[in-house]
Amino acid sequence: MDTDDGHGRAGGDAGPEALSLPARLVTAAGAVAVTVAAAVHLAMVFLHVAPPNTVSKQHAAAIDDYVLPEFEQNWKLFAPNPLQQNIAVQARAELPGPGGAVTVTSWADLSAQDGAAVRHNPVPSHTQQNELRRAWDFYAATHDAQGRPVGLRGELSEQYLRRIVVARLATGPRGREPGRVQVRAVTTPIAPPPWSEEKTDTKPAYRVLPWWPVTTADLGGHR
Repeated sequence: MDTDDGHGRAGGDAGPEALSLPARLVTAAGAVAVTVAAAVHLAMVFLHVAPPNTVSKQHAAAIDDYVLPEFEQNWKLFAPNPLQQNIAVQARAELPGPGGAVTVTSWADLSAQDGAAVRHNPVPSHTQQNELRRAWDFYAATHDAQGRPVGLRGELSEQYLRRIVVARLATGPRGREPGRVQVRAVTTPIAPPPWSEEKTDTKPAYRVLPWWPVTTADLGGHR
């Protein structure tokens, strides 16, 4: 219940004026920082999806570095022919053993792991939903069928995908980190509905990448 403090003011509702000067300054600074960050994010995404213009051409490298690959926008959902296949990203590793022996792990279905984490989760994280999928899209768009980089971002996409894979596989004790990792994508066409006369071969197709040596930078905090 509100009470009168003797000066005609109610003492039950404490507004911003009740905060100390340092607290007000911190609150104001936080609000300004959030506003600026939101404005920068919206501006970068807008310039990325907007038709080419003077600003987007002049700062194309900075915009791409910020947006890609986590915040990339596309229209595949609304395309005349939306995606009709499932792509599973799988990986395996070479682990060092006693006496110089090397053990090759079985293929781990990283996409299935993300799917299990998202399923029945009302608020799945952006990482679980998009990190691996966008990393593979990024790699596939910047490499040809022989795995050769196409364009300046090819090496960056390879490094990005490799580090995600290493982070998923490097879960053992120190000294048992992967020496090399290998990635493959399993593409399975989606069968048409029963009422459709369309014929689709649902046999999965495999794209196997070469073995990648794992560097100290790839291990990061796993060492």
